[in-house]
Order: sequence, then C-alpha cells, then structure tokens
Amino acid sequence: MRSFILGFVIGVSCLQTAATLPSTKQMAACAAAAALLLLACAYAIRHPAARIATIASAGLLAGFTWAALLAQTTLAPSLAPRDEGRDLHIVGIVETLPYRFDQGVRFDFRVERSLDAGVGVPPHVALSWYAGRHGAGRAVGDVQPGQRWRLTVRLQHPHGNANPGGFDYEAWLLEQGVRATGYVRAGDDNTQLSAFVASPSVLVERVRAALRARIQDALAGRTYAGVIVALVIGDQRGIDQADWQVFNRTGIGHLISISGLHITMIAGLAAWAVSALWRRSFFTGARLPLLLPAQKAAALAGAIVALLYVLLAGFGVPAQRTLYMLSVVALALWMGRLAAVSHVLCAALGVVVLLDPWAVLWPGFWLSFGAVAVILFAGHGRIAPPPAGPRGALLLAGRTQWAVTAGLVPLTLLLFGQVSVVSPLANAVAIPVVSFVVTPLALAGSLTPGPPGDWLLLLAHWVVEMLAWLLRHMAGWPGAVWRAPAPQAWVFALGLGGTLWMLMPRGWPHRWAGAVALLPMLMQLPDHPPAGTFRVTAFDVGQGMALLVETAGHRLLYDTGPAYAPGADGGSRVILPYLRMRGIATLDGIVVSHSDTDHTGGALALLEGVDAGWLASSLPDGHPIVRAARRHVRCVAGQHWEWDGIAFDMLHPTAASYADARLKTNARSCTLRISNGHRTLLLAGDIEAAQEAALLGRARNRLRADVLLAPHHGSGTSSTLAFLQAVRPEVAIFQVGYRNRYHHPKPEVYERYGTLGVARLRTDEAGALTFDFGTDVGWRSYRAEHARYWYMRYGVGDRE
Repeated sequence: MRSFILGFVIGVSCLQTAATLPSTKQMAACAAAAALLLLACAYAIRHPAARIATIASAGLLAGFTWAALLAQTTLAPSLAPRDEGRDLHIVGIVETLPYRFDQGVRFDFRVERSLDAGVGVPPHVALSWYAGRHGAGRAVGDVQPGQRWRLTVRLQHPHGNANPGGFDYEAWLLEQGVRATGYVRAGDDNTQLSAFVASPSVLVERVRAALRARIQDALAGRTYAGVIVALVIGDQRGIDQADWQVFNRTGIGHLISISGLHITMIAGLAAWAVSALWRRSFFTGARLPLLLPAQKAAALAGAIVALLYVLLAGFGVPAQRTLYMLSVVALALWMGRLAAVSHVLCAALGVVVLLDPWAVLWPGFWLSFGAVAVILFAGHGRIAPPPAGPRGALLLAGRTQWAVTAGLVPLTLLLFGQVSVVSPLANAVAIPVVSFVVTPLALAGSLTPGPPGDWLLLLAHWVVEMLAWLLRHMAGWPGAVWRAPAPQAWVFALGLGGTLWMLMPRGWPHRWAGAVALLPMLMQLPDHPPAGTFRVTAFDVGQGMALLVETAGHRLLYDTGPAYAPGADGGSRVILPYLRMRGIATLDGIVVSHSDTDHTGGALALLEGVDAGWLASSLPDGHPIVRAARRHVRCVAGQHWEWDGIAFDMLHPTAASYADARLKTNARSCTLRISNGHRTLLLAGDIEAAQEAALLGRARNRLRADVLLAPHHGSGTSSTLAFLQAVRPEVAIFQVGYRNRYHHPKPEVYERYGTLGVARLRTDEAGALTFDFGTDVGWRSYRAEHARYWYMRYGVGDRE
C-alpha cells in the first residue's frame, strides 16, 4: 500500500509539471495499464522487489490519470473571450470568508445563474468590490458568507504574474475551483436577495466570520490582532507583511496559523477529557464503558474535535495532514489494529493528494510531510529511551527540533533560497508559547462572551507582543538568515543524502561526513553572465516596470514595480522572491525612474530586504524612498559609469529640468542606455513625446538600441515615429498588466512597432522575459520555458 501511495504522489506531481493535459484516450490507456499492473502483481509476480516496483508503477499511472481527470473537469467551465470586460448580471451566494481592506472587500462567489441570455459564467468566481475605484465613491455592500446577491460584474479569465520564484496565482485559483476573476460594478442593481442560504460549507464560513468579528472587536486597533485571528480560524490575511518578514527570518512562520501541533494538542485534550468522564460515568449510573470502551470514545471525540478545528482552519494542507493522521489512528483503535507510523503518514499523504492533487505545488505540502518524515527517520533505530521526567522531555524536544531544523535544510534552500540560522532557538521559545499559552487563550477568549473573553484575548495579544519583540531582535542579528541559490539537482541530492547520514543514530560511522556533504549546497554563489556580456530580466509585475541588469560582477535594478495593496507590492511579491531564489542579497545600485507608484511601489520593501549600494532617481529630496536609501544620487543626463566592460549612460533628465515645476513626473523619467559595444538596451521609463523630441535634438546618435523598453508602457503619448526610427530597435518590451485599465499598449502604438518590423514582447502574455546581450541578443519567456497546462496560450515563442 505504501508503494502504491508513493507512486500515486509521484504520478500526480508529474502531471502538475505538464504543459498540456493528456487526451481522453491517453488517460484511459494509463488507467488500463495501472489496472493490468495490479492484476499482474496479484496473480503473477512473486519476487518482493518486483512486486514493490510494479505496485509503485501502477500507483504512478493511477495518480497521473486521476490528476489529469480532475484538472480536465475543473478547467472545463470557462468564460467566453467575448464576455471579458463587459457588464454581466449574475445571481449567487457569497461562499467564503470575505477579506476587507482599505479600498473594499474581496470574496468568492458561487454563481447560481446568469441573467444575460446566452452568457455562460463559471460556477465559482473571485470578486472585488471597491469603494472608490470602479465604484465612483459608492458604498461597498456588507457581504457575509451565505448571503444571496444580484450583482453587476465585470469578469476576466484567471490571470496572475508569472515570474521565476514567484507565487503561481493561476494555479492557486485552479485549486480553489475559481475560473474567473473580476469586480463589482457600481449601480443600484447590486441587491441582497437573501440574508442566509444554508449549506454545510457556508455554515462553517459563517462561524469563522463570527469568530473573526469577535476577535477584531475585542482587539480593535491592536497590532497583532491578525495573528490571533490566524491562530483561531486560520485566516492569515490580516498579518502585516513586515511581521511576516520577522516570522520567516526566525523560522516560526509555520506556527502563525492552525498548525498540526495545535490540532493535535486540542484533539488530545478533547480525547483526554472524554476518556476521563467516560470512565467515571459509573458514578452517574450510565455505565457508558459497558456500551463503548473509553478508549474508543476518546478516539472518536478527538477525531471529531480535530475535524471541527480543521474546518475552522480553512482546510489547509498541514491541517489536513494532521486530521488524516489522527483519523487513521482513531480508525485503527476502533478496529483493534495497531497502525505503524509510516502507514499512518502514507495514508495521510495519499488522502491529501487524492482530494487535492494541486497540493504538491505548494511548499507547505513538502515541508509539512517532510518535517514528519524527518522526525520519524531521526527517531528510528534509537535503542535507549530518553531519561524520564522534565530532563527527558527537554532532551527529546531538543533532539526533535534539531532533527527538523537540520533535516529540512535542503528542502528549505530548494524552495526559498534561504535558511533561518536562528530557527532552533526561536522555535524553542515560540513553540511552547504559541501552542500551550497563546492558542488556548485565543480559543477560550473567542468562545467566551463578554468581558471575560475580552480579557483572555487581550492577555493572548500581550503574550504575542512580547514574543514578537523577542523575535524582532533575533531577526536583526547578523547572520540570522543564510542565503544561497536554489540548488541544482545533483547538489540537492548530495545535500539530502548528507542530511540523512548526519541524522543517523549515535554509533553510525562518520556522521560528521553528512555535514561535509551539505557544504556544496550552502556555499553556492549566485551565477553571473560571462565577462563582456550582460543579462536583463524584465519582471512580470503587472502594470508597472522592474528590470534587473546583471554584469559579470555587478547588479542594477531599474524601477521596482507597482504597489498592489497595503503591504503588497512588486518588491515583496515578485522581485525579492526572485532574488532569494537566486541567492542574491546585495544590489550595487537601484534606479527609480520617477515617482509614479507603478515604478516606486516596491522600493521601500527592496531597500529593507536587500543591501543596496546606492539609489539614483528623479525623486524630490524629501521623498520617503530617498530618505530610506543609504546613498542617493539625482539622475542627470551625462552621468556615465562602467561595470565589467559594460557602459551605462544616463540620457535624461537634464539638470535644468528639476527647476521647472510645470513638468509632470513622467517628464523627468531617468532614461538609461546600457551597452557592451556590440548590443545595446535603452530603458526609457515613462518619457513622453516632448522628452523623446528633446532626446532627438541633443542625443540622437546615442539612441540606437537593439532592445527598447517601450516608453510609458506603450501609451498614446509616447513612442513617436521619429523616436522609433532613431532607436531602430529589433525588440520592444511592453511591461503591462493583463487587461489594464489604461489599455496599454495603445493599439495604434503597438501597430506602429509592428509596421517597423520590431518584435513585440508583452509581459502580460510572456511572463518574465530574460535577455542575454553578447555579440547577439537572445531572449527567453517564463511562460514558454515553464509552460503549464493551466496557463492561457498566447502564442509567445522564444528566440535564441
């Protein structure tokens, strides 16, 4: 059975890396082959090794087929292209816990019917209802789970930014069954039809909403109210990005939710209480143990409480894993059969992947099961039990923490490009505090009405404050985090083998050699382009700009992407994850072209997250980004420097332009020319026609470039014919958001590039673009290199 489950998981994982789904005939063939292999194993194959291999192969085919079938079914409902961006009228039910933010509210909507004839709307859509934007100042509806609404909406296909090391929003939407996203339009047609439409899932969401409201009322204005909410109902959206940075740097992020440890603790308390009361029922005359053994009653109670708590958690992978493991143990007790720990873990693994094949895409899945597997491996083969009493408990806890920390180093570096060095110490403090103090207080306070409950919640918040203060100090220690590039396959395999060798029981020969095998992984350095060449990565940040320029020994970031929402921006969501994946901790320089938020949105997050040597911009002296920079230089035409044989020339703005208060911020966009003597890149920011004309007048002979970052995202006020004829680019980059509200690039401008024979690359279609400038220019698109079956097909190709 374990072989089949492991094969099943491998098969599901293979499907989730496929660019296209198999045909119905291919799926039928895989299913038939799996059945034949199982029959052969049952009646013909007797050799143990051959049986294991055959069963694993059958599991792989079954997993691949199952994941493909589920993906095909989930992808089937779709929005017709002609219905994107037009007003649609729908009736449905709010089916998830809404998330409220400064500009409005977001929620998932189960569509019951479309009121427009001939229009098909997917059954599950994700909606935003804005107060100012799109809504012209209209009030946002007080949406609650279970309400039925008639809404006027505008929808589009699921679309997210596509970048190396970034979060795959499209895959996450597919996992949730959401096949369209959009926003509610302002108007009197938006009407609540029913206050509550009952269903099991909606009832759970209503309970979660009530508990969240209870906590937010009791902790109004408190810094860590979002942490308390996360510990009670698993909703992490209220936690500030700055707090997440501290939690992740100290390695305790896994605790800031309903974790497996919390579920096990609550289920264990429930089982203990039921067992104690069940045994004492003779004093009441009930004689319950004669009807059902206390052990079985306790197991049933623990499983039920675990299920309820997991439902409150939103059914995340770590919570699912714990629930299924506890359920298998409870079932084994009921059936009078002892279950081996490895069987329990494999059963939980199989159920999680069977119910949610997309779980294998997320780091939490691998870290969750990896942690349990490491604990089992580290405890295997140890003959002498730890000493009894508190000393033994501390010794066991320390040994377990050491095993988890060391055992997950290869996986953590592979997934995140960094390892928290202070994690063992931080977890030694945080695990008991969060699990045995904060979580019980938060649960008791949430369920207790009136002032007593408020006092418990305030006490829980105070403990979190004290813990956060300590963690902030730990996160600020020099060397708190070890960064390295995501390892290659052979380096990862060597490091994993070394870790397992190091975790062997005492007496195993040369355990220290395991640490040596980890060194290639830990000591990796970020790669650089060869001398005399440079590499440029144009990120897919939506409607904004951000490009990383790399030479043989230096790195420069041009613009930092937009601000998406409070605490979310292109820096924290796109650029920093990419830099961590590459193991890049320092930037030699940052250029912020001008003050528009689609260029400056991620600057503060980047200045906090990486060590930047200097920052050049056209920002005013008092700007927060200028104040945050270690060294600020004003962009001025004529500035020149060379890195590793690569010339950097600032062409705009002029020094005199800073004295002209009439100029828009776009007019002072820092325009940078980069060349290796063979090939040239021109980064034009948001300059417009007047600035293009000025450049033609004073620097026409410097404008020729092979690759041009389209000025102002291809707006109608830029990319004049005379300017393009002077630049004569072979390739133009359009950094734009999918179906952006500015309609960039403008059709007439986009056509102008095409008429001139310029290859046009759009980040909303291609994802992140990587250019290699040598004696020639080659480029790659992320969506083509990392093609997945859930991506929309845009016909974007690569050229080398």
